[in-house]
Amino acid sequence: MVFRIVLFILATALTAAHFFRAGSYGLLALSLATPLLFLHKTRWSLILLQLAAYGASANWLITILLLVQMRQQLGRPWTTAAIILGTVTLLTFVAGWLMNSRCMRARYQ
Repeated sequence: MVFRIVLFILATALTAAHFFRAGSYGLLALSLATPLLFLHKTRWSLILLQLAAYGASANWLITILLLVQMRQQLGRPWTTAAIILGTVTLLTFVAGWLMNSRCMRARYQ
């Protein structure tokens, strides 16, 4: 269970860094506050954590599409950036998916 929580916090930190770079300080604060839901041990907090991870994954997908499109228009290489951001997207999605595991549901009832 500790691995699942650490993975989620890592995904949240990456998302917060993305919002910091974009200058979205409200979303940065929300991203940094999201792991505090682990302290509230109810089923709803687990569902909110999972939805936050899926929303962040969708945000990463949109970022990938926009970045690839921009780099293609400028004639710059885009594959490395797409692979890195794709990996971050997958990590964030898996972190949300692991929130629905049996051990997490047993602890957050």
